[in-house]
Amino acid sequence: MSAQHPAAVLFDMDGTLVDSEKLWDTALHELAVAYGGVLSAAARRAMIGTSMAASMQLLHDDLGQSERDLQASAAWINARILELFRSGLQWRPGALTLLRAVRAAQIPTALVTSSARALVEVALDTLGRDSFDVVVCGDEVDSAKPHPMPYLTAARVLGVPIGRCVAIEDSPTGVASALAAGAAVLAVPAEVPVEPRADVHQLASLAAADLELLAALLGDRSANAAFGAR
Repeated sequence: MSAQHPAAVLFDMDGTLVDSEKLWDTALHELAVAYGGVLSAAARRAMIGTSMAASMQLLHDDLGQSERDLQASAAWINARILELFRSGLQWRPGALTLLRAVRAAQIPTALVTSSARALVEVALDTLGRDSFDVVVCGDEVDSAKPHPMPYLTAARVLGVPIGRCVAIEDSPTGVASALAAGAAVLAVPAEVPVEPRADVHQLASLAAADLELLAALLGDRSANAAFGAR
């Protein structure tokens, strides 16, 4: 592996590798209707990239039904999403090509997702169980995104320094998690915009990403750190 390559590439799942947010849309709107309400667009946007518990709290609050049981709602969503995931997942543009290039270069990879292990196991039928050296699921860490723990956990298990990793995300919540952990970040917004900032590189699609870009993200970070130290 070239010294210029990242020590590892850490991939988000929903909205980054697979076009699964539309399936979440379906399940969440169905549950809102079952509860006699309609999920607002603002509440749905706020859920993207968050933990299941946070999403259910947002749904309940949006419907004016904050007294509802979070675990019961989460169980309903998990069961419905499992059905929808099994119907088939579509790759995001450029995602499979980039993942294959990273694997071919023998760069370690991790899947770092807010989704629960049961859902991820279904998604891995599409993503490939040998595509990742480590899989970190939302229900397997004490603190979910935007906390840095998911990305720090992935780097620790891989045995690589997080500062030499590139994280690829689609949501503000995921970007915040990766930045807080100390990774270089590539944002590819899908359903919600990511606010432009100097320390986050943005692309419209992973079709424009390659190994040279990933290496350049780490190079840009080193150059900025050296400039800031002067």
